[in-house]
Amino acid sequence: MPTILAIATQGCYPFAMSAPGDTLFDRLGRFLAGRLQEESSGYQPYTPSDPDTLRRVLQPGDILLIEGNQRISATIKYLTQSTWSHSALYIGDTLPEPEDGSERPRLVEVNLGEGCVAVPLSKYRTYNTRICRASGLSPEDRAHVVGFMVERLGLKYDLKNIFDMLRYFFPVPMPVRWRRRAIGFGSGDPTRAICSSLIAQAYEGIRYPILPEITRAPGRASAQSSYSRSEILHIRHHSLYTPRDFDLSPYFRIVKPTLEYGFDYRAVEWAAGQGSEAAESE
Repeated sequence: MPTILAIATQGCYPFAMSAPGDTLFDRLGRFLAGRLQEESSGYQPYTPSDPDTLRRVLQPGDILLIEGNQRISATIKYLTQSTWSHSALYIGDTLPEPEDGSERPRLVEVNLGEGCVAVPLSKYRTYNTRICRASGLSPEDRAHVVGFMVERLGLKYDLKNIFDMLRYFFPVPMPVRWRRRAIGFGSGDPTRAICSSLIAQAYEGIRYPILPEITRAPGRASAQSSYSRSEILHIRHHSLYTPRDFDLSPYFRIVKPTLEYGFDYRAVEWAAGQGSEAAESE
């Protein structure tokens, strides 16, 4: 820790550069956030995303899961035992076109250090992604989810929450049952949580289930009444949700862009030698 403090105090890292009114914790927070967002080398997506294809397929309210390659991404993958380390909500054309002619931001996400921001689809053109779509959303509920996220643009991540960030530097081995709590550690404030927490809160507002807990209603076992056998769904607190939960949820459909507009396996053009053995065996 003394080494980190020294570097942050001296301003040797871009995120540690001071601003008017900054405290030592502000500078240290910027330093930690910058280190956690450093990208690892050698990342190669298996099926990189095409922004144009994503735009044709995505609907407002859809959740885009991303396989990140940052230092914090590796920790989230470990703690959640999942490919997906980040999530963003698609808002369509809700926001206006930028005056500088750049690409319109169509995703709202929460980033460490930045907080809640809007970004273009092209940001994730070189990452593996997955689309999760809530089933049967009414137009009113869809608008509520999108509006909830847009209204929170500009919320900042509290860089003074040092201990909340430090846990991502030390992903020590721990029992599976404690890993979700390790991610939810901290104040529970949406501005301090990982990306999936704010999205889960948006769906919580329309009472849409993600991964509900199931408990048995109380009753005498001998009575075998329908009431005692009924299951009551309890929506978990939004701060406990992780990106993989939208993938695992029985209430979100996985949408694959390559299949949405028709796919004919017979039209696939194979490289020389590939697929020839299977064809000859027929």
